[in-house]
Amino acid sequence: MNHSPEVVPPPTFTPGGRHGHRKPKQFGAGARRALVLAMAVPVASAALVGPSAFAADGKTTATAPDTTPDTNGGLDSADQAIAANLNTRVIDERLGNNVSGVVLDAESDGTVWDHNGATALMPASNTKLATATAALTVLGPDHRFKTKVVYGDGTLTLVGGGDRTLTTADLAAMAKDAVAGLKAAGLTGVKVAVDDSLFPEPTLANGWKPDYFPGDVAPVRALVVDGHAVDDTSIDAGQVFAQQLAADGITVDGEVTRRTAAITDVPVTRHKSAKLSDIVHHMIKVSDNNTAETLLRMTALRAGQPATFEGGTTVVRDVLSRYGVSLENFEMYDGSGLSRANRIPARTLAEILDLLTEKRFEYLLSSIRDGLPVAGEADSTLGPEWGRFDDPNSSCAVGKVHAKTGTLTGAIALSGLTQGKDGRWKVFSFVENGSTASGSAIKDAMDGLAATVNGCWA
Repeated sequence: MNHSPEVVPPPTFTPGGRHGHRKPKQFGAGARRALVLAMAVPVASAALVGPSAFAADGKTTATAPDTTPDTNGGLDSADQAIAANLNTRVIDERLGNNVSGVVLDAESDGTVWDHNGATALMPASNTKLATATAALTVLGPDHRFKTKVVYGDGTLTLVGGGDRTLTTADLAAMAKDAVAGLKAAGLTGVKVAVDDSLFPEPTLANGWKPDYFPGDVAPVRALVVDGHAVDDTSIDAGQVFAQQLAADGITVDGEVTRRTAAITDVPVTRHKSAKLSDIVHHMIKVSDNNTAETLLRMTALRAGQPATFEGGTTVVRDVLSRYGVSLENFEMYDGSGLSRANRIPARTLAEILDLLTEKRFEYLLSSIRDGLPVAGEADSTLGPEWGRFDDPNSSCAVGKVHAKTGTLTGAIALSGLTQGKDGRWKVFSFVENGSTASGSAIKDAMDGLAATVNGCWA
């Protein structure tokens, strides 16, 4: 009854090259043991399933964050043109006066351009880049979330396992298994309960508005079906399960309730989600807030932290620091980027994306790279339905820019990768806060910056 994984197309690009601005520091056996103690599933051990993510030679290494930005005094003519044009275009009045931006060369790791790159601004959904990186690193790209049904004391209990992709069809299949067991035992009626105790009672994150629930994001629970935007997704899922039981001839006694499954309950059936890599791919493509918040909690649990905003963001910081990503001025309070208290510098976002250009991290992180919306790609956050890359300055970059969007009132971000005129991959991040221009005007200006990095808007 496994969920059929989403078919992920092969990467349309494979950036790579030398990477010098994060200098690896070799860990000895004692330091590795300390690292294991630092995280229940540390970045340097089982969390990095498959080939080592920190060293091509299979040895466990970690990296120290830079204390100063890179500079590259030897820019080629193409990069000089990019920098000069960005210097002019970043002062576009549509972007306002509070703009941060960085462009890195993925092959040399040199800084092509930096405009207030260490200034921490509200990043909106660009926060999901940090969340996804931590989830893939700690849980592993092949991880699958499990939803179970157990039986005890005349009750079938649906046990949530943090699967945001669970569907009515999945519950129907589980119900058929349960009905077969009930009928074999001569039972025609049963009570139904839900167990969502994997996560604590939902709360608002620091920086969340109360009216975010349930439209922008549902209260974060361990059980949900069909992504329903309701206040109690767990009871809702239990009701859908009960309906499936009834459709198969079982009488459901009373209302769906909550209970914590007992250790003596008998396992009846379970469902496995698609691989985490497929889930992350979709989350990045459409910027799914609910998936991001669930992944933050599941990442926290796997690393031995509580399934809370605080537990999750603690693990994100730890993972990024071990990759050598700068956390200077970094403040993160949720997994989705809805928090208006989040502050992440453009340089940090660019360094996270730069990890995606390194072959040694291909196994772990490629689903983020492949999930980045492509300029002009329908059904993504850079699709024409959102008015992206459709003006005379940026339309030349359609199909050439791969980037994560971010939009909140008073904050717009765009961070991604594109291949420059010199044939080398560029990593960029642009974040603006507080512009008084319309959202569409700001996005047009920001798309123009990305087209400038590509070089098609010369």
